[in-house]
Amino acid sequence: MQKLTLTRPDDWHLHLRDGAALKAVLPHTVRQFARAIVMPNLKPPVRSFADAVAYRDRIMAAIPSGKHFEPLMTLYLTDNTSPEEIIAAKASQFVKAVKYYPAGATTNSEFGVTDIRRCDRVFETMEELEMPLLLHGEVTDRDVDVFDREKVFIKQQLIPLKLRFPKLRVVLEHITTSDAVNFVLANNNIAATITPQHLLFNRNMLFKGGIRPHFYCLPILKREKHRQALLQAATSGNPKFFLGTDSAPHSRDSKESSCGCAGCFSALHAIELYAEAFESVDALDKLEAFASFYGPDFYQLPRNTEQITLIKKTWRIPNELPFIESGIVPLGAGNEITWQMA
Repeated sequence: MQKLTLTRPDDWHLHLRDGAALKAVLPHTVRQFARAIVMPNLKPPVRSFADAVAYRDRIMAAIPSGKHFEPLMTLYLTDNTSPEEIIAAKASQFVKAVKYYPAGATTNSEFGVTDIRRCDRVFETMEELEMPLLLHGEVTDRDVDVFDREKVFIKQQLIPLKLRFPKLRVVLEHITTSDAVNFVLANNNIAATITPQHLLFNRNMLFKGGIRPHFYCLPILKREKHRQALLQAATSGNPKFFLGTDSAPHSRDSKESSCGCAGCFSALHAIELYAEAFESVDALDKLEAFASFYGPDFYQLPRNTEQITLIKKTWRIPNELPFIESGIVPLGAGNEITWQMA
């Protein structure tokens, strides 16, 4: 296959940051995607409807002239989030979900939830309003191995949550394990996003020739058997699994430091990376539904009508792109890739 035409996709998990960083990275997403679920973990986080309005306005102002893009906003769940805030967000029509971060789990998560049961009143309201809950599915107990945090989260927190609120619509984001795949398949009202890095790489990539900080993300890359399980899920044609890049921009110096930030920057070439992954198992015919159909269906939004085209063309991922402070390194920098968006 030398050419691939797809309905314009959406990104159902995206970090855009704010200010100069937002202006630097947004054009890459706009080039490929029509819409994106925008993460709320700013400093300070997007905790209220008013915060979401202001952040959306800043995103809209940063869209390149002549381009169309719709940011789909989220609220950052805290121990103190009220049901009334959820009701206001739902009524707005542009806040589409609420994001759960365990306190201390990842970038800018220090305001996150300390005990998920504290939010049951909020979950009850969300269940009634059919407002999706987006989960960073990891525990933060220091006694739990970093490679087991997702599996333990499912057992300790997600299973009880679904028993308490069986109709709550949940997206288990950036899944990384066969355990997560199996849970999503076995339960109602739950879907999952899958990132390009977790489809393309296993944990060996973190240590190939030394420490590779630009492959460090949370949840961390896992064993090859888990990568294979994710690839099978993504290419299965099951509507429970859809595209979410979790593209997370950090400057080079913040990644290449004594305590490097977690996150892979894939906004530059996300759809091309997914094409590489799907082609690796001869499943390019399943890419359009995964990238363009299943996400809007879950969020009860219309599918896009515009199309994009990928062509078979080998090119090299840049070593660095302009960014604040010290540039930004895209996922797989310096490597060749064989699909390119026209």
